[in-house]
Amino acid sequence: MNYRNVLAASTAAAALAFASAASAETWTIGITQNNVGVDSYQTTYEKAFIAAAEANPNVEAVVLDAGGDVARQIAQMEDLIQQEVDAIIIWPTNGEAVIPAVRKAHKDGIPVVVTNSNIAEEGFPFVKSFSGPDNITQGARAAEIMCDRFKELGIADEAQIVEITGQPGYTTAIERSEGFQNRLPEVCPNVTLLESQPGDWNREKAQKVMEAFLVKYDDIDGVYSGDDNMGVGALNAAKAAGRADKIVFVGATNFAVGYEAMERGEYWGSIYQSPVDDAEAALQTAIDVLEGKDVPFLNYFDTPKITQENMGEFTKPVF
Repeated sequence: MNYRNVLAASTAAAALAFASAASAETWTIGITQNNVGVDSYQTTYEKAFIAAAEANPNVEAVVLDAGGDVARQIAQMEDLIQQEVDAIIIWPTNGEAVIPAVRKAHKDGIPVVVTNSNIAEEGFPFVKSFSGPDNITQGARAAEIMCDRFKELGIADEAQIVEITGQPGYTTAIERSEGFQNRLPEVCPNVTLLESQPGDWNREKAQKVMEAFLVKYDDIDGVYSGDDNMGVGALNAAKAAGRADKIVFVGATNFAVGYEAMERGEYWGSIYQSPVDDAEAALQTAIDVLEGKDVPFLNYFDTPKITQENMGEFTKPVF
């Protein structure tokens, strides 16, 4: 039962007595996700979130999906505010466009936790905590993976690469690209980034982007993709063109398809990230906020490097 509804339905004295018990027993937590259907990571995240909420007798969850539509997500935020949920978790469709809705929740006294991909910095005053991966560090680690491989192959002083990023305007895409592009010249200053184009987290689009790169550039030594879903799309394009064996593929968020491609020796490395950990961390962060615990603003979980050389240390992703 929602605490505020109970409070409104009771006399003042009875409500205050009941609120003390109710607030410790049941929280109504709403979540609006980015786009569950776009990839298996988000699908697995949703299932894990629902499972974690159902396993916690103190939580009632309202689970929504924006389907990648900013306007829909803003409407969902407004709906959750109208429902007077105790806390809102948002996986932003766009890090800037959702700020007014987040600000409204904050103004109405509803704490907001951002999950997986942070909102733009101007929205930070309206957010209690961000729970998710450090995407800049992920990008930097991917650059290190690629540079180390180029050094092993003896081409670090001449390699040319292309990049396939995620959805434009999406904080994760921006930060992973930023981390990669800033770190690469520090570790491999002579590697040339030929071009960067968005793949929108979509394997088929990434494959088309890579097809265009292969036509445009005769010499491509490496591909960095913002996630393995797009990375495998790029790999498929290179295989069809007969050029995959000469290209080092590095991604992020190690999907099962990326792990399998690494097993086959076709895909070099990625960043290991669990959607289950992601979902459970977001829910726990919201609960901790509601319980008045001291929660760090940037509540990161670790995402280590994974390559063909150390993949035996990691279980195959379930997504």
